[in-house]
Amino acid sequence: MRKLSLVEDQAIQARIAFIAGAETFDRLFLGIRFDEVDGNLLFAVARDEDCASEIEDEFSHHLAVVASHILAQSVDVVVVLPKVLQ
Repeated sequence: MRKLSLVEDQAIQARIAFIAGAETFDRLFLGIRFDEVDGNLLFAVARDEDCASEIEDEFSHHLAVVASHILAQSVDVVVVLPKVLQ
C-alpha cells in the first residue's frame, strides 16, 4: 500500500474536474482526497456517503483511467469511502 503525494492527489482532481465539469465537480468532488493505492485499487475519501456512492457509480471508470496515467501503474478499481468511515 502506498500513500499518494499531494501532487498526485491534486493532479487526479484536476483531470477529473476537466472531465466532470465545474458544476458537477463542485457538487460531488469538493473535499475529496485520493489517498492511497494498493495494487490495482485506488482509495479515495469523499465528503459524505451520497457523494461517495455517486462518484463510484458515475466516475469510477474515468478515475481509474486518469489515475493509471498519473500514477504510471494499472488502476482497475476505485473505492470511494465517505469521510465518516475513514
